[in-house]
Formats: sequence, structure tokens, C-alpha cells
Amino acid sequence: MIVPMKKAYIIVQAHQGRSMLRSLRKAGLLHIMTQTVQNEPIQNLQRTFDATYQVRSAILDLQDKKQSMKQEVVSDEAMAEILERYVGLLDRKKHLDEELTQDRAQIELLRGWGDFDPEQIRSLQNQGISLSFYTVSKKDLQNLDPAISYIQLDPVQGQQAIATVNQKLPEGISATLFTIPEHGLHELQAREANGSQALAHTVEQLKKGGVYLDALAKQLQKLEMSMRFEQVDSHLQGDEQLVWINGYLPEPEVKAFESLASQNSWAYLIEDVTEDDAPPTLVKYPKGVGIIKPVFDILGTVPGYRENDISTWFLLFFTLFFAMIIGDAGYGLIFLSVAVALHAKAKKANTLVMLVYVLSLATLVWGSLTGTWFGSKEILTTLPFLQKLVIPSISNYPELFGLKAVDAQNHVMKFCFIIGTVQLSLACILNVIHKLPEKNLSFLADIGWLIDILSLYFVVLQLVIGQSANIGVVFTLVGVGFVLVVVFGSQAPGVPFLKGLTSGLGGFFTTFLNTISAFSNIMSYIRLFAVGMASVAIAQSFNSMAGGMLSGFAMIGGILVLVIGHSLNLVMGLLSVVVHGVRLNLLEFSGQLGMEWTGIAYEPFAQTVEEN
Repeated sequence: MIVPMKKAYIIVQAHQGRSMLRSLRKAGLLHIMTQTVQNEPIQNLQRTFDATYQVRSAILDLQDKKQSMKQEVVSDEAMAEILERYVGLLDRKKHLDEELTQDRAQIELLRGWGDFDPEQIRSLQNQGISLSFYTVSKKDLQNLDPAISYIQLDPVQGQQAIATVNQKLPEGISATLFTIPEHGLHELQAREANGSQALAHTVEQLKKGGVYLDALAKQLQKLEMSMRFEQVDSHLQGDEQLVWINGYLPEPEVKAFESLASQNSWAYLIEDVTEDDAPPTLVKYPKGVGIIKPVFDILGTVPGYRENDISTWFLLFFTLFFAMIIGDAGYGLIFLSVAVALHAKAKKANTLVMLVYVLSLATLVWGSLTGTWFGSKEILTTLPFLQKLVIPSISNYPELFGLKAVDAQNHVMKFCFIIGTVQLSLACILNVIHKLPEKNLSFLADIGWLIDILSLYFVVLQLVIGQSANIGVVFTLVGVGFVLVVVFGSQAPGVPFLKGLTSGLGGFFTTFLNTISAFSNIMSYIRLFAVGMASVAIAQSFNSMAGGMLSGFAMIGGILVLVIGHSLNLVMGLLSVVVHGVRLNLLEFSGQLGMEWTGIAYEPFAQTVEEN
């Protein structure tokens, strides 16, 4: 359920504003809406945060992942010194990297010209002897004007090298002028050796910072918390005498808030949320349904405060969609082993572990019912007891049960359409339940949509699998549902009936298009059949490729084909779950519910880490 919210105001004397915020932060009850502010304290904190993040990232990158270092506990004063020292080391490392890059580029350039002292060339120039050095192709050198005098040098990187005295080659000649460097090759090589040594020493000093990784991570949390505090402080309203702030409070926390206000002698006001407010959303999951939370966290979806909580239905349908899209009991066993491994590593069955358990078991059940074990018919025929688990009419190998493949496929497609019809109809029923207590007449429009969806289901069956339907009755029912949507779709509490009717008639064409969309939404569920079948076909193809290689010296190759092929199929299956399984919940189902997923997650102003 979506937890009801209250709007709370706190008023204190101006000089108590920051102390009030500290107490409020420690309690962690009030969600305070703020906009980004860039004042001087926040900018200073942000600069410190950026420097701390860069230092920690650099130290972390240099650490030996297999070796753990004992972590030091550091005070805030010591952390400031540590940060200053390691920022200096990072700057030095950056400077040395830049110098080494330049020196190495010069060394590569000079290597072909040999070792010479650039100062001698500059000395000759001061005496009136200007030398210019070029590289030129052999053909261009032969075609050079005889009037141009030059000294031929040893070739450089496959090109002819020449030097001219007190003259430049004229424009139009394809030659590359060699710029005299500031330092000679020997000096650059010495600089490069010294720079490499200094860089290695600097890197070693940075590596020693591994003992401060935890302290730096904690410092980042403190800085984030401080920036959040300053953001909230900048939103205090009032004058020189009184300041106040407001936020949103979960209804079950009202007593705790009142107790906090009483203890601190704050003046406060608690009032109901109005239609003009945009409170955050706090979802309280029913027991056992909270395992779907990791999926919502990954997707970043939050229902609006006034929208339906569909977490229970999302979990049920997502589990079914996952099982049908992956579709293979063998893969279900793999997921089950992953769940066991995660359980052992975490040493407890957290929400993620439980979710993987549920999804793997659902896949195992569906794969058993369809007789699919790593896409292999041989496994099914070799182990007869597995055949007893199969429902022949939806089997991927119906020939083993005396059925035609087309009949089995039609049964699976029909099952997909039934799922779609049930889920979309459920959305209509949930809307009706949600609107009835509000005396919202638009619930009749949802009944109209329910009639349309149930009727269009028979149209889908006739078009796709050839199951006959009384088209006259079907379209009559569709028409009844369409009229209900047009007449009552724009009705709402406080809206005059005629005004709602006028608005509904104005959206006549949109409603017509939405009715067609209802048909396509039911059709959309065929993707469960199509993707599941594709997964089986890919598994069978890799099995066939490896089948002729599972003997003699080719056995290793055959095993590799099986491992790589099925691994690839598993990854593609997981991507399909995201693309198709999640889509059916977030678009088709949620769209029928009228959900936009534009909610703001309830995140109270709270202390996230202990301060020293």
C-alpha cells in the first residue's frame, strides 16, 4: 500500500534554526522538498567532496584487488591533513605523467636523428650559421632544384634527411621541417629515467593510502550529508526573529514527530495533504511482496502518491513472464544454483536472494510443464519421469505425446492472450475499486474498458488461431463499452455531468484510437510465446552444432559450443525479460491503470553516518 502522508510545519526562533535542523536530521522523519542552491558553503563542500572522491578513486585503482589492508580510523582533523597530502601526491603524479609523455614523444622523434647537443646548433645560429633540417622522400630529393645546396645526412625513419645552411627550402616542396628540441636525446633519456623513478615513488606513496579507503568513504558520506544539510538550511523561511520549514510526514510517524517537537519546544502544525500538494511516495509492501523491490530500484520507478500500488500484481505477473520468456527448466536449475550461492555469500536470505529463488523456481516449473531441459529432446526421452511432468498441449515437443506442433503452439498463444486479458481486465477492476469510494462516476468508463477488453479477446483468438466467435455479439459489446467510455470517461468528483459529457464527446476520436490500442495491447502478449520459442530454437541450434563434436578430440570444442551457446542464450533471455517482461507491466498494464510512474520516493531528511 501507499502510506498516507501529512504535511508538517515547524516554527522556531531564528537563532535556533540550525540546531532544529540537526535534531530533525537525527530523527529522520520529515521529507523536505528542496531545489538545488549553490551558495558559498555548498560550493566549498562540493570542492572538498570532489577532491576526496578523486583521491579515493585513484587509491582504489592502484590497490591489489587480492590483498586487503587493515583500515585506519581517522578523526576529522587528521582527515583534512591526509586529504591535503594525497591531493598533493595526485597533482604531482599528474605533472610527472604529463612530463613523461612529452619527454617520451621527444625521445621517439629524436631517436632517428641520433644524439646531438641542440645548444651547439643554437650557438652556430648566433654566429650567423643557420642550419635547417628536413626529411624528404628519395624521389623528391632527386627532383630538388640543383641551385639548392644541402648536406645529406643518414636516413631517418625511411626518409632521406638533409640539412641546409642559411636557407629554407622553398614552398611547394614536399619536405618536413625538423624542429630543434630544447634538450638532446641523452638529456631527455636521463630526464625520462628520473621522471619514471619519481613517478614510481609517487605511486607507491599513493598505494599506502589504501589504509584510508574506508575513512575516505565515510568522509564522502559526511560531505554529502553536510551538503544536504546546507541545502535544507537555505530553504528556511522567515525573518530575524522566526524561521520555519515544512515537509511531508508518513501518517504512522505523526506521534513520533509530535513527541520530537514537544521535547524540543518547537511550534508545529500538521495538516492533511491537499490536491495542490505533491507529496512523496512511501510504499509499504505486503508480507512476501517486498522481494520485488530490487526490480523497482533497478528500473528507478516510483508510483505517484495518488496512483495504485501494484507491487503484488507486478511480482505475480513478472514472475510468470520471466518463467515463460526464459522458458527452460535447465536454465531454472542454473538460476537456482545462483540463488543458493548468493544465499551462502550473504549468509541470509535477503530480498534479492529470495527474488532469484522465486524466479528460478517459476522457470523450473514452467520448463517442466513444457518439457524443455536445455532445449534437448534427448533429455526428455532419456528420463521418462520428466515426461510425466509435461502438459502435452503446451509442450515444446508435442510429437512425443501424439500431438501436432501447430496445435500445441496455438494452445500456448491462447494462454498468452488469456494472461493479457486477465491482466488488463484486472487493471480495469482495480480502477473501479479505487474510484468507487470517491464517488467518481468515471468508474463506469473503466467498466466500459473491461467490456471492450473481454470482447476484443475473442476477436484476437479468431484472427490469430482461428477460433470462431460471434462477431455480431462481440462488436455490439465493444460498442456498448465504447459508449460508456465516451459518456463517463471525463466525469470526476465536482465536475458537472454535462461538462464531463461534452469533454468526453470532444475526445471521441481519441477514445476510438484507444479502443484499437486495447486490441493491440492484448495482441502484445504474444511476445511471451514468440520470445520463449526463440529461446528454445537457439538452444536447439547450439545443441545441434555441438552434437557432431561430442566424440574424440572434438569433444572439447563441442563442450565449448554448448557452454558458450547456452550462456549467450541465457544472457539474451535476461535482456528479453527487461525488454518484454517489464514492458508488459510498465506499459500495457500500467497504461490501462492510468499510471505514469512519476512519483517521488520518500527520502526523509536524515543522518546517514555518525559524525565524530
